[in-house]
Amino acid sequence: MKFAFSLFAAVISLSGALASNVIDLDPDNFDKFVGQGKPALVEFFAPWCGHCKKLAPIYEEVADAFAHAKSKVVVAKVDADGVGRPLGQKYGVKGFPTLKWFNPEGGEPEDYQGGREFDDLVNFISTKSGVKSSVKPPPPPAYEILDITTFDDVVINSDKDVLVSFTAPWCGHCKRLKPTWDDVAKDFASESNCVVANLDADAVQNKPLGEKYGVQSFPTLKFFPKGHKDAPVEYDGPRSEEAFVEFLNEKCGTHRTVGGGLTELAGRLPEFDTLASQFFAATGAARDVIYKDATALAVSVGPAASHYVRVMEKVVNGSEEYVEKESKRLATLLQKRTLAPAKLDELKIKSNIISAFKKVEETVARAADEL
Repeated sequence: MKFAFSLFAAVISLSGALASNVIDLDPDNFDKFVGQGKPALVEFFAPWCGHCKKLAPIYEEVADAFAHAKSKVVVAKVDADGVGRPLGQKYGVKGFPTLKWFNPEGGEPEDYQGGREFDDLVNFISTKSGVKSSVKPPPPPAYEILDITTFDDVVINSDKDVLVSFTAPWCGHCKRLKPTWDDVAKDFASESNCVVANLDADAVQNKPLGEKYGVQSFPTLKFFPKGHKDAPVEYDGPRSEEAFVEFLNEKCGTHRTVGGGLTELAGRLPEFDTLASQFFAATGAARDVIYKDATALAVSVGPAASHYVRVMEKVVNGSEEYVEKESKRLATLLQKRTLAPAKLDELKIKSNIISAFKKVEETVARAADEL
């Protein structure tokens, strides 16, 4: 019985090995698969190497993603510390794992310098070979991805505030930051002048930027304020979504919340809050004068003041219950999270301004009741 179980386990193990879509190469079969009219990504590994063991299951998944296209692209590996040592020596392998990209016609391979996550490797193969993987790609990140060719246009030469994370694909702290960074970018997606971006500062072509801005560890976060791009501010606070939102609100002059909504202060103007207070405290002709003053002042302030004037206009024209009814209407609409972000922002600002009047109105009412 014990023998039968051992034999069964051996068969299962062998079938699993045979099922692998990663091609095992050695000096005898290398030229049969590489440089024969189709490109190849080859991993040079050592069985004892911890990084190689960590990469192994990911590399298997990458090969599976291109199993449908074996006639167009090769995903292979070489035990460069064993039977494949001569191949490792031939191609200058000095550390494990080393990944090299071989062109269809052979020749000198290209060292792979990117990340070692599934998406990194799949995207690299697809880009180089033009072959799409069988795995549906994840949605692009909300933050802007920079490189040496786009950095100056987005960060330095723009009139926008930009928060940049300088990261490296192999950095554990960077990997943990990634989902938070994406959430922060989504929170500020409606703020066109407040940009959240990322730069792979360990990529060969981008390293000069890391050196220029004094990046010595990963991740390094720097805020480039508009008008002072030559003096970026290093962010050294907590790496939570809440902390980043608070930081950007302070630096960009925005009023975003975690989740991308607006705070209670969004759209509020201190000048007009004062006029609202005076408006509700006044009666008759005095109220008409304040309304006219607010209308005149709004011309110089611009669209930001228009809703204050709109509320005053409704009340002056006899709609005394307008504030209460509009407050309830806006509250109901804001519960409809299916509305477009821009529409939600518009409604929230109107609700905030109505709240300014409503609070004044309630204060005045309470004072009248006490008399």
